[in-house]
Amino acid sequence: MEDELEDRVLYQTYLSFIKILSRFTSSVPFDTPVSYLWKMVRLYFLRSEVLVFTLGVVIFLMYLQTIELWSRTLLSRLSQAMNPMSVQRMKFLESSEADKQSWELKGTLSAAYAIKGRRMHMEDRFIINEDINSTGISLFAIFDGHGGEFAANYAKDHLIQNLFNKIIELNAFKDGKTISTPIKESPEEPKPKDHENSISVERKTSFKKSASTADDTSKKEITDPDLLAQISKSKIITREVRPSKPVINVSIPLSSYLDKGKINFGKLLTDEVLAADRLLVEAAKRSMNVAGTTALIAIMEGNHLIVANVGDSRGVMCDSRGNAIPVSFDHKPQQVREQKRIEAAGGYIAFNGVWRVAGILATSRAMGDYPLKDKKFVIADPDILTFNLDDHKPMFLVLASDGLWDTFSNEEAVKFIKERLDEPDYGAKSLTLQAYYRGSVDNITVLVINFLQNRISSAAISQ
Repeated sequence: MEDELEDRVLYQTYLSFIKILSRFTSSVPFDTPVSYLWKMVRLYFLRSEVLVFTLGVVIFLMYLQTIELWSRTLLSRLSQAMNPMSVQRMKFLESSEADKQSWELKGTLSAAYAIKGRRMHMEDRFIINEDINSTGISLFAIFDGHGGEFAANYAKDHLIQNLFNKIIELNAFKDGKTISTPIKESPEEPKPKDHENSISVERKTSFKKSASTADDTSKKEITDPDLLAQISKSKIITREVRPSKPVINVSIPLSSYLDKGKINFGKLLTDEVLAADRLLVEAAKRSMNVAGTTALIAIMEGNHLIVANVGDSRGVMCDSRGNAIPVSFDHKPQQVREQKRIEAAGGYIAFNGVWRVAGILATSRAMGDYPLKDKKFVIADPDILTFNLDDHKPMFLVLASDGLWDTFSNEEAVKFIKERLDEPDYGAKSLTLQAYYRGSVDNITVLVINFLQNRISSAAISQ
């Protein structure tokens, strides 16, 4: 009896609950959009036959996709089997494309390695010229282009060739000799008679192939859409080509570059960089080319090192104690000296990811960049630093584009190379690739000059 009474109580409670719930639900209007949509979904889409049909369609589509992939694989294998030459050609094209990702150059005492990295185009250029024409003078350079390859190519071809010729002329002049005909020899292609002084070249592809000259700028216009867009937005920068006086090449007497019987490389580098920049700007204006480039040039004669820097490529030397000695300093818009100069010219700097001149260029000095050069917001005047190597007894020197310095400090780069100086390229390749692995998004070029190798060679000769 007690059990039956309990069941009845529970049953009555249940009925009371249902009645209360029904009254509550009956008071809620079912003509709202949400309730109507739910009703349609429940009546038409959640039915068992609809669900089964939808599942069948999904399985059928997956089956078709699998069949398509399988058929493509089969056809490609059949074509390879029927035409093996096409496979070899495809592999050749793949290897050629891979070859364009890196460049390397090996000298007797120096080596360079460069990669395109995560950029669409390679705009870095580098030069290794050891013992120019048996003068005992060596020339090294790195050019980091921006806005296109035109400016870097121009500097590599024209500035370096002019320096090459002037060094030979000055070396002969100080010894009382004269050179009647201009030197046409290319710095990278020594004459056969100087084979013993030539450097062994081992490159994935030649920078020379992509070189542009002032004569064909009207045929090949290299511009950067992003840079052009920024220039168009700027209120004070335009791409208008203003009439300018023709550039007159002033012949500077060779004697002005001699100081107590020695070549004044600082004056030579300054004059040649500024002269090349004037010609570059005029050539760029003719083709409306806004490209520019940094320039880091090092000249070695005996125990003297002379470094000229324009922009934010950088050089660092490792002394006998393993300390990092800067041989150049970056030209950045936020530096007090540079900011004052830019503002005095009527310009400004703005933060756009990094500090930029007029919100456009991340370096305050460069060759080219004619829209900014016309306003004198950007200049090409190089900073010259001279070092007596006997004071530092260096182990090696590293010259690199800012693609390296975006991920490495001077001290880190010196430590890294010091541990790999016994590699065939003196650690240049390892350092370049390590900068890429660390996340550098720029082109990366590293040039290493091994002074220890020079000492070993000199010791062997004396013995």
